Amino acid sequence: MDNQEDVLVSVITVCYNSEMTMEDTIKSVLQQTYHNIEYIIIDGGSKDKTLDILKQYEPAFRGRMKITSEPDQGIYDAMNKGIRKAKGELIGILNSDDFYEPDAVETMVHAYRENKTDYMILYGFQRNLRHSRLHDEEISVVLFHHDYLKQQMITHPTCFVSRQVYEKYGVFNTDYQSSADYEFMLRVQAAGGVTFLPVYKIITNFRMGGMSSGEKGYRETARLRYQYGAISKMRMWKIIMKSKLYEWVHK
Repeated sequence: MDNQEDVLVSVITVCYNSEMTMEDTIKSVLQQTYHNIEYIIIDGGSKDKTLDILKQYEPAFRGRMKITSEPDQGIYDAMNKGIRKAKGELIGILNSDDFYEPDAVETMVHAYRENKTDYMILYGFQRNLRHSRLHDEEISVVLFHHDYLKQQMITHPTCFVSRQVYEKYGVFNTDYQSSADYEFMLRVQAAGGVTFLPVYKIITNFRMGGMSSGEKGYRETARLRYQYGAISKMRMWKIIMKSKLYEWVHK
């Protein structure tokens, strides 16, 4: 790969009481083969040892780690704070229980240089893991193509977005508590003018079980698919009612 590091990349991690997994996340950014990275941490005011872990690793980043710790209005509000602080040409969002492959940023910068446009969203393969205290078990490796975005969200934890996209199309809509990333991608695609580029390498290791995996996220996704014409209103309501019934039965 090209070893030039002229592209500044911002990696954003949102966290709250993430002491069990945060170290893996930090190490995966620190050990990247590409080094022109600013690492932005948006902490929601953790009560556990998360901040201690952050401070432990801060010197290793030599001024490239920027920590904000304060209450927020949810995960997407925190992500928006990070995006507004970011100075990078490319912006990636890495969850506090996930971790990058060692060459993830280098791979994405290379693809960006080779196909560069002002408005670009790059995404790659995501390795899904079942997490336990003992080990991470691989469940699947996936990539959902953007041509079928109305049917299935692309692998957002692998995405790197050029800052011009956020500047032109806005950030995450915090009215959505579980699926604002999906709403953002649908909104950008519908507006046109943005290049979606699949990169056929594993970028991110994703530990299953986040908010968007639950029934609330499932219902928000159904509403979005209806809004963007992927399903009928009747189909949307069937999905929502089935989800609510499942939730009630499993209380």
